[in-house]
Amino acid sequence: MKIAIWNVNSVNQRLPLLLQWMSDNKPDVVMLQELKCMDEKFPRTEIEAAGYSAEVFGQKSWNGVAILSKHPMTEVMRGLPGDDSDIQSRYIEATVQGVRVCGLYLPNGNPVNSEKYPYKLAWMDRLAARARILLKTEEPVVLGGDYNIIPEDRDCHDPAVWAGDALFLPQSRQKFRTLLNLGLTEAFRALNDNAGEYTFWDYQAGAWPRNHGIRIDHFLLSPQALDRLDNCHIDKTPRSWEKASDHVPVILTLRD
Repeated sequence: MKIAIWNVNSVNQRLPLLLQWMSDNKPDVVMLQELKCMDEKFPRTEIEAAGYSAEVFGQKSWNGVAILSKHPMTEVMRGLPGDDSDIQSRYIEATVQGVRVCGLYLPNGNPVNSEKYPYKLAWMDRLAARARILLKTEEPVVLGGDYNIIPEDRDCHDPAVWAGDALFLPQSRQKFRTLLNLGLTEAFRALNDNAGEYTFWDYQAGAWPRNHGIRIDHFLLSPQALDRLDNCHIDKTPRSWEKASDHVPVILTLRD
């Protein structure tokens, strides 16, 4: 099974790129982040014409997540449990061919001296609580998406530049390690120790041509999913396309 994550930074604006990329790569499942549209504005007709069904949890102008699948999806859940007052569309789950796929768009948290940073940390606590429940099922679980976390110094081009950022602060990175300590494994790092591997390059200051990027899009796997891990790689190709997203896809392959 080939599963991809991609923060498309507006699904309607990037639709031609998304359709081209799916045609070229033929993933079984695509988990999208930052749709920036309500459910009724999601391009379902075009996605279905490409051979995928879609489960969507949208939000006007901001956020929004979706799971696209070539195979039937069951037990769909929208929203991260633990805070009934949270109206942001950042989390969706479904079961595809016996694998529980969980698409997430973790809060950015900046500026740090605002209410956005406590919200980020609390959201990560809720994610950990959900992960504990999922791990107890002892089934293959894949938690994938834009985590807005730079796990280590080697995951950014210049740690000094990011030192005070919500993506890099010690409290944020500790929350990420909490997820790993539960028994989840970061798929890319299980197979690749290289520095300088990034998934996001800002539109400003020539970040892309200078490779001034950060790695913030991740797959975390339960032990049962880890047992099936075949490959995990970053596809940088779409970042050079016209009107590209500032993120690129990450592709996970699980053995049958």
